[in-house]
Amino acid sequence: MTTPATPADRALRGKAARKRVPGSAHAAWIPSVDRPDPVAVLERQGRDRLPELLPIRYGRMAGSPFAFLRGAAAVMAADLATAPHTGLTVQLCGDAHLLNFGLYAYPERALRFDLNDFDETFPGPFEWDVKRLAASVAVAARENGHPEAKVGRATPGGCDSLRSLGDTG
Repeated sequence: MTTPATPADRALRGKAARKRVPGSAHAAWIPSVDRPDPVAVLERQGRDRLPELLPIRYGRMAGSPFAFLRGAAAVMAADLATAPHTGLTVQLCGDAHLLNFGLYAYPERALRFDLNDFDETFPGPFEWDVKRLAASVAVAARENGHPEAKVGRATPGGCDSLRSLGDTG
C-alpha cells in the first residue's frame, strides 16, 4: 500500500504538470486532421443504447446548441483526446456540464455544490471535465442571449477556445 501524497507533494506535482503543459496550451482547439465525424461518433455510441430510444435522444439534441452539447459527451471526449493535457488522471464525471451539478443538503445542515451524474464516468485527464463545464457555461450563456463580453467573463481564459470546444462541425 502506498502512502498518500502530502499537500506539498501534490503542489509540486501540479507545478511540474503546468511546466509540461502551460495554461496557454489550452487556449485554442485545432481539430485533428483525422478528427472522427461527430455523427459517426454518436452512431457508434448508439450501438450500445436501446435503438427505439435513439430518435428521441437525437430529437432532443437537435433542439438547441446546449441540448446538443449535453448529449454529445462522446464527441467532445474524442475531440479532447488529441489535445494537450497534463497527464494528471482522475476519475472523470465524463459529462460535466451545468445541468449535471446541483446543491445537496448534508446531515450537518450544510449545502454542498457537487456533481450529480456519473453515467459517462471514466479515467482521464482532469482538464476534460473542466473544459466541458466551461464550454457548457459559454454555450448556455450564448443560448440565453448574453453578449460575448459577458460570456467571456463567465468563462475565464477567453471565449475563443471555448467556442471551438463547443463546435460540432
